[in-house]
Amino acid sequence: MSNGPLPLLLEPLKLADRGACFSGELPLSRFTRLAALVTDTAGQVQVALSFYLDEHKQALLQLKLETSLALQCQRCLEEVRYPIDESFHYLISTSAEEPDFLPDGYDLLQVGDEPLELLTMVEDELLLCLPIVAMHPEGECDFPGGYAVQQQDAEQATESNPFSVLAQLKRDKNP
Repeated sequence: MSNGPLPLLLEPLKLADRGACFSGELPLSRFTRLAALVTDTAGQVQVALSFYLDEHKQALLQLKLETSLALQCQRCLEEVRYPIDESFHYLISTSAEEPDFLPDGYDLLQVGDEPLELLTMVEDELLLCLPIVAMHPEGECDFPGGYAVQQQDAEQATESNPFSVLAQLKRDKNP
């Protein structure tokens, strides 16, 4: 496995023929779209790439990403760390049409004559890993002093329901 700087431009078919492997780190500050969604871009993304050919001579790629992102908790508005440790598998294709066989758990990666940009590919996968709503686990939010989370029981919820007045009017009208 090659350690050191990751190639920023990839030619997946040539790398698969050679069975090339790379690993290294990319700074989070290099991902501009991701920077708009995190609270801090300090840190690194551990990246490992493995290109290979399967028994049918199809070019495959395995991408492994490991990092921890700083997001804003939508419950308490404090920072929450969101760990990412994911592997992605791709079938590399130069054809615009869907292949006859796509192994389970693999996505199709269509490539053309232009080299593949590693930063764009890694950033796309990191964005897809983000939670829809970032929150601390239940009970771990650190609310400001004097703030108390109130639990509403079912009776209180019915009393505060604006439609409960309509239900009462309906009952009064139909004795």
